[in-house]
Amino acid sequence: MIQRSFMDEGRTPYGTLYIVGTPIGNLEDMTFRAIRILKEATWIAAEDTRQTRKLLTHFDIPAKLVSYHEHNKEKSGQDLLAKLLAGDTVALVSDAGLPAISDPGADLVKEAVEHGIPVVPIPGPNAALTALIASGLSTEAFTFIGFLPREKKKLKAALEEWKLQSSTMLFYEAPHRIIATLSAMLEVWGDRRAVLARELTKKYEEFARGTLSSCLKHVEENGPMGEYCVLVEGSAPGSNQEAEKEAWWAELSPEAHVEAYERDQGLTHKEALKRAAADRNVPKRELYNAIHQEKRSL
Repeated sequence: MIQRSFMDEGRTPYGTLYIVGTPIGNLEDMTFRAIRILKEATWIAAEDTRQTRKLLTHFDIPAKLVSYHEHNKEKSGQDLLAKLLAGDTVALVSDAGLPAISDPGADLVKEAVEHGIPVVPIPGPNAALTALIASGLSTEAFTFIGFLPREKKKLKAALEEWKLQSSTMLFYEAPHRIIATLSAMLEVWGDRRAVLARELTKKYEEFARGTLSSCLKHVEENGPMGEYCVLVEGSAPGSNQEAEKEAWWAELSPEAHVEAYERDQGLTHKEALKRAAADRNVPKRELYNAIHQEKRSL
């Protein structure tokens, strides 16, 4: 399906879903286009209507708010979809930054696309990229990962999965989780270059640049404050981590390889199958078939 956002404007029976970026802290980062779209939209779908109402009041935008967040996205999403199909225009915003990034808005976008509803982005600030461009780490290639699992075993399993990633990695983390996350990164990855960014664009904006160990020490000594962007350099070129990673499973059968992940890291069978397939550089379905072939031959 081809969407020509401007050439096709007004030629479809449906309304348009605008994905509107809003400031991550400093209200001066609001764009003229974002203000215009919010004023013209039939409805504004907001993650936290109280937070968005402050933004709308500041820019003298009439409130046409509809609540849309993680806990009501199924029902609210269907209501918004019906409005769009009826020809209404909907502007989707998050609490701050770009919607649909680690955000339930991604589900609404997917539904709209599947129904042939035009989806138009209105660019704006993004915390991860804002932190990256001022971090001093490589921007040639980067991977946005967002929030890591909270449970300790799943956290370490996820970090193992990203251990050999060569590009700069971008994460989000809550203040009450930051020490545990940095400690786990240090344990699994070793002491790499890293940056902690918080309060971006605000009065107390702070960058802690150094290594994972120095960033961890900084948070332990000063206490966690605010939401964090965590940026970590990728695996060093030419490192022998790949050989180390292969060594432990090289002599195992496919079934034993999967069982090892289930037993030692507490992964579900599906997660373990995915990890083992990645280790062997084969499709998950191929590994699944190989395991069942083993069982049939016994």
